[in-house]
Amino acid sequence: MAQAGNAYYDSPRDIPAIIPVFPLEEALLLPRTQMPLNIFEERYLMMVDYAIHKDRIIGIIQPQAEAVDTDQAPEKLYAPKLQQVGCLGRVTAYGETGDGRVLVTLTGICRFRVVKEILTDLPFRLAEIDCEEFVHDLIEGLGEDQVDREGLLDVFRAFLDANDMEADWESIAKSSNEILVNSLSMMSPYGIAEKQALLEAESLALRADTLIAMTEMHLASESSDTPQTLQ
Repeated sequence: MAQAGNAYYDSPRDIPAIIPVFPLEEALLLPRTQMPLNIFEERYLMMVDYAIHKDRIIGIIQPQAEAVDTDQAPEKLYAPKLQQVGCLGRVTAYGETGDGRVLVTLTGICRFRVVKEILTDLPFRLAEIDCEEFVHDLIEGLGEDQVDREGLLDVFRAFLDANDMEADWESIAKSSNEILVNSLSMMSPYGIAEKQALLEAESLALRADTLIAMTEMHLASESSDTPQTLQ
């Protein structure tokens, strides 16, 4: 069973078949994580209002990499072709700023696959979805015992050191393996293809291993780009 705010999701039958989808480049939502959003575009303000009055569910999904080519015509950028897999989020916090924006928090429920987009006169996009292949996302902590936590923390420390950054290690120590893996995946500074690979990983352990490999490659690349001085 998955919980998001006051709602519980026991099976894909608890999830609506048609949802609004929010295309976000290099953005990742995963089960039981939270994503804060600052909404200001009129079409997405209408999308949030639609979701609030329906099931409070919005699908976060990336555009396909070729769809964000800045050389494309504006109409192509308005409705880029979407990836096939995204993640459902329930609006669990909502606030109006007084200057026309709304601040919302989405809590991840489970991943979904796009069956087809729905033709509509609405200014935002709707899609028919299927969650059956991701039903295991509804089980909290599934596969946590197979995660290489120490390997993930080691590469995370190396990343922080390389970028002169700090972390709240007390909070990290208290985090479950699931929250640790998914939160670090969301925070990772990678592109569309890498974020999609993390999203579509078949298991929590595979997601952790994928993130470790990506970060090691990133660190190695940064190291090779650093000019060496002779002593």
